[in-house]
Amino acid sequence: MKATNKKNILNPLIHINSHPGIGTQAYRHAALFCRWVVLMSAFLFLSCTPKVVIKPEPVEIDPGNALFSRAEKMFQSKSYDRAFELYQRFLFQFSYRPQADDALMRIAKIYEMENKTLKARESYQRLTTDYPKSPFVQNAMMKMLFMLYKEGKYTEVIQNSANVLEKTILKDHIFRIHMLLGGSYLAVSQPEEAVNSFIVAYQQSKKGEKANVIQKLTGAIGQLEPDRLIFLFKEMDDELLSGYLLYQLGIGCVDEKKFESAVQMLSLLVQKFPKHEKTHQAKALLEELQKKSLYQRYTIGCLLPLSGPYKIYGNKVLKGIELALGQYTDVDSGPTIKIIIKDTESDPQKAVQAVGELYEERVAAIIGPLATATQAASEAQKRELPIITLTQKREITDVGDYVFRNFITPGMQVKTLVSYAIKKLQLKRFAILYPDENYGKTFMNLFWDEVIALGGKVVGAEPYNINHTDFADPIKKLVGLNYDIPEDLKYPGEQVADKEIDHNEKEKNDGTDDRKAIGNDESETETAEEEKEQDSENPEAIVDFDVIFIPDAPNKAGLIIPQLAFYDIEDVYLFGTNLWHSKKLIKMAGHYAQNAILADGFYSESTLKVVKNFVESFEKTYGEKPGFIEAVAFDTARILFKMVGRPDIRLRTKLKDELMNFRDFEGASGRTSFDDRGEAWKKLYLLKIKGDKFVEIN
Repeated sequence: MKATNKKNILNPLIHINSHPGIGTQAYRHAALFCRWVVLMSAFLFLSCTPKVVIKPEPVEIDPGNALFSRAEKMFQSKSYDRAFELYQRFLFQFSYRPQADDALMRIAKIYEMENKTLKARESYQRLTTDYPKSPFVQNAMMKMLFMLYKEGKYTEVIQNSANVLEKTILKDHIFRIHMLLGGSYLAVSQPEEAVNSFIVAYQQSKKGEKANVIQKLTGAIGQLEPDRLIFLFKEMDDELLSGYLLYQLGIGCVDEKKFESAVQMLSLLVQKFPKHEKTHQAKALLEELQKKSLYQRYTIGCLLPLSGPYKIYGNKVLKGIELALGQYTDVDSGPTIKIIIKDTESDPQKAVQAVGELYEERVAAIIGPLATATQAASEAQKRELPIITLTQKREITDVGDYVFRNFITPGMQVKTLVSYAIKKLQLKRFAILYPDENYGKTFMNLFWDEVIALGGKVVGAEPYNINHTDFADPIKKLVGLNYDIPEDLKYPGEQVADKEIDHNEKEKNDGTDDRKAIGNDESETETAEEEKEQDSENPEAIVDFDVIFIPDAPNKAGLIIPQLAFYDIEDVYLFGTNLWHSKKLIKMAGHYAQNAILADGFYSESTLKVVKNFVESFEKTYGEKPGFIEAVAFDTARILFKMVGRPDIRLRTKLKDELMNFRDFEGASGRTSFDDRGEAWKKLYLLKIKGDKFVEIN
């Protein structure tokens, strides 16, 4: 009985459950209550147990990190002096740590803020050198470029940019570098390179940056020469930039008062890029330019020396022009041509002034001048006014594309003579006896070059004093009477040393040969022999050439030619320049000049219809025979009258272009064409002396 009670006491749930009259629901509530009491008792018991404290292990602080962290805090709080000191200490102690490049960037930045640019650049440079793999290298290099630019060291910017660009892949960096380059090139007066850099910058720029680039670019474009602008325009494939180039070309032409070129450029802009932002301005400018570019289409200006030392030639030109105008008015049904004549007084400055006056009077083109051609041509080129000069001055057409020449030149004469000798007469050996002054040297060099070009050989060339009348020394040198002939002047295969030359055994031409021995007549030979000193010890002349060329005036050539025969220079051709086309030469040289050959731009006895008509009209009008100057002036005027009368030529630029393409004009001064350099090429007349006349060689 006691045991049973004890068990029930220990297990009250059993006790309650077993108690009669207590239901199942009450039993459950009692069970939950008992469990709660047990749990609370356990909690109270445990909470009274003493706590066990576990201490954390101390964290070891890295001195490098700590130092860098302190430096960063100082920098962020703008305590730059203290930050600088800490960064420097960090680099001294921990230059191998990952933060070293960051510390260098901070140091360079502090130097920049203190305007110590040299120190800053040294720090950036150290970073790129000591830490080449650092992610800050590109920024450091960019910083150095900007600082060089700020210091005005533009050449160094240009020199260093290539290296930076090689290591840069960021589009923004490429843009900024090319902006720096553009500014640097402008600063050292290299606008074309600046334009190229700004173009790259434009291509790399963002939308908001383009306006600034365009502003820089147009400024650089404004410093370019027109030919470079045209080149860039042809190479450009961007419409926006092409439009700016065209607009700037037009503006540049306006500034230089080249109104017709300006019209061309601006019109092209309007046509090709109608929606370009500069098109509206171009249209407005075009309206103004159309008025300024107008000229008197049928008015021709003439620059002639009607007074001064060259007035005789000026009056010859005037007669040729007046005759052409008279014939045009009588025969042609075209518009009325007006001529405005300006006297240059043989003065270069007056000629330049006259060009300006003719430009203001809006002439279509200019004929002349003569002696003052270079200065006048330069002024006409500057004003884009076509000018046809009447001068032999070398390279006159190199002045520019508005400058032309219609005149006989040394080059034309030499080509005609040498071609005839080598191609027609089959001659190969030439000698030159020339005056020791500019005219003679020019012809000598041109003649020699042309002979070589066509496969001939110049076996001797001797100058003579223009003030002398005795030419024994240069003649004797030419034929080896003063010294032995150098080996390089000997004709291949000939042995001239210690050998007599039989002139009668020299090869002659066939029946078509016009050559005649100088002093060929038997009695003349005897006379010459009597004049010579009979000395068997005297060496014989070595005449190892077929042609002797003497580029001089008739008064000198007339003295030289007889002396050639005296020194046994016989059975050779005599060649001369157009100056030989004078009765004075025949009178002075007499029979010694027979069959001498020359080239000229006019032959009044020609059977050509155009020449006969010109000569007849000239003689009828002026009572005298015309010469080359009158003929070439006549032809030049007729060429211009024909051109300005064409309805499709309404601008001087068009007139200039058409002159360059002008071909095969049959004139009194020969068939004439202009090449793309403005140089006239004329078919010259080949003449020879027969008796007391000049006759044409067919």
